[in-house]
Amino acid sequence: MFTTVLMIEKPLVPADVELLTTLHDDEQVSFIVLMQPRGDQDRLLRALDDVALGQLDQAAREREEPEGEKAAPVAALALEHSLRALRDAGSEAVGQVVEENPLDMLRSIVDEAKADEVVVMTAPHLVEEFFHRDWASRARHKVGVPVLKLFAHTE
Repeated sequence: MFTTVLMIEKPLVPADVELLTTLHDDEQVSFIVLMQPRGDQDRLLRALDDVALGQLDQAAREREEPEGEKAAPVAALALEHSLRALRDAGSEAVGQVVEENPLDMLRSIVDEAKADEVVVMTAPHLVEEFFHRDWASRARHKVGVPVLKLFAHTE
């Protein structure tokens, strides 16, 4: 069985689940999902990304989304939804909400599970990607397995 550690920041939609469960053709995949809650320190970067992508209405609504400690219950619901979707698609899936340093946690889970790869599925983060400060770029320097970055779909 192929083991993938999957880092996400929003619930998986059906197109995401289909993509993830077909990445390795017919090979059975087991997922360990790490849900990253919205951090309040990232508000400015998210707003800049929204403006750069021409999503001005989304940039104006950034303050309405729960962040920091208030985002934990939202993240837990998103995680449960995503795990259920992966299981319904025939994959094994377990997961947890990230509560500590995400990259240290990622490295320890990859080591413990002897994972074959890491997949980081996020919305585009143009500013962070330009400076190679996005999760995928940073994870490539922390884990000893391939790291694939995919852009999440929206409904």
